[in-house]
Amino acid sequence: MQGFPIARAGMTIGLLGGSFDPAHAGHVHLTRQALNRLRLDQVWWLVSPGNPLKLRGPAPMAQRVARAQAMMRHPRVQITDLEARLGTRYTAQTLVRLLPLYPGVRFVWLMGADNLASFHRWDRWESIARLLPMAVIARPGAGLSALRSPAARRFRTARLPSVAAARLARMPAPAWVYLNVPLMRISSTELRARGGWPSGSGSGTIPHPQPSGPSAPAR
Repeated sequence: MQGFPIARAGMTIGLLGGSFDPAHAGHVHLTRQALNRLRLDQVWWLVSPGNPLKLRGPAPMAQRVARAQAMMRHPRVQITDLEARLGTRYTAQTLVRLLPLYPGVRFVWLMGADNLASFHRWDRWESIARLLPMAVIARPGAGLSALRSPAARRFRTARLPSVAAARLARMPAPAWVYLNVPLMRISSTELRARGGWPSGSGSGTIPHPQPSGPSAPAR
């Protein structure tokens, strides 16, 4: 499949999705922690065409991919535009189309604790949790809200102790682990606010009705 990463059956691969608008040292730190703690063979960054929950469109895809490639230089990390190639915007859609393309590959969904706190607002979030194991990496100020979130409560019996993190990729879903790691206080929002990165024109926005409550569709 031209433009798709190569993976063999039996490999363990972490998937880190996001707009990466822009990619920064925090993404790099999370990725390196995941490679080490989860004993992954690879991590793929899924640079998204746009976040369905954000009203502002991101910088152009080519610019975000180039920035990500410049930031994340590691032989076991691949920067991809798979969502654009698959024609998907929602994570659940992406996984349903991506996983069958790699039979025998064991994928793990990677996310920061701030994303777990709002995971229950993602489109078909429970289905995502049942499709593949998930690793949640600590983020500044998000630990308590993440561990008290509806998603954490819903799948509380599927949580593994952090000492079992290396086994996560080979566990059947639902299964997840929360990893406490050294924290980096940096975010894409902060970098955009400082200037030096385009704020986006809105061209990547997906129109849909305004959210009316916590069940509104998200990533």
